[in-house]
Amino acid sequence: MSQTAKEPAEPVLIRKNANGVATLTMNRPKQRNSLSEELMRALTAELESISQDASIRAVILAGAGPGFCAGHDLKELTAARASEDRGRAFFQKTMQLCSTLMQAIVNCPKPVIARVHGIATAAGCQLVASCDLAVAAEEAKFATPGVNIGLFCSTPMVALSRNVTRKHAMEMLLTGEMIPAARAHEMGLVNRVVPQEELDAAVSHFAGIISSKSALTVSIGKQAFYEQLEKPLAAAYDYASEVMVKNMLARDAEEGIGAFIEKRQPKWEDR
Repeated sequence: MSQTAKEPAEPVLIRKNANGVATLTMNRPKQRNSLSEELMRALTAELESISQDASIRAVILAGAGPGFCAGHDLKELTAARASEDRGRAFFQKTMQLCSTLMQAIVNCPKPVIARVHGIATAAGCQLVASCDLAVAAEEAKFATPGVNIGLFCSTPMVALSRNVTRKHAMEMLLTGEMIPAARAHEMGLVNRVVPQEELDAAVSHFAGIISSKSALTVSIGKQAFYEQLEKPLAAAYDYASEVMVKNMLARDAEEGIGAFIEKRQPKWEDR
């Protein structure tokens, strides 16, 4: 008797394109979209692909099921302890994959918007902090709870500390407590907090506005924003001034300024 063929596995990441916006949905709902090795590789690959895709002007990062992302896959990490090195090689690979993913979000020339519902904890909170914008449902909760299980959230700390004040970052990192969406908004971790039923509309509102701009101008600005953050004040101004000069010489800047003076809508060519 022939065996029944197995159902194909659900993809861990789903991409949908519409109106110049790519929506990447993490699809491990039973695991609260925890970042397995497979999911991190898939996210990084899609972000790298989107970076080269002229048809995409903004990205939405979402999670399937009851939550956004619960962080690393602790079962996957624990299984690696059975190896001779007690998991060291796998742990190193996992953390490097995670760091590469977070930098892929920052380095993507298209703005990335986090659509947050349910929980965003540990590396899931790191994802939110790494995105350019974040919109959260009122019931969403955030935490860097590693300290509660003996594993300080050191890599989430990198993104978190670049988004909120030092005191707020240390509060989250040292207590491990869940904070509600309203508090995350006060801290500056998210841009908007809306009722769950309005979440998609609020995210789409941001994506639509961004998509209406010159893609060239947006990509120049996003790169410059993160570059100048790491520089001393004088060096940041020198760098930003040179970026402004190059931007002024772009066709879209000439068109946009001309359209403003002539009181008409600009026609972007993204060059």
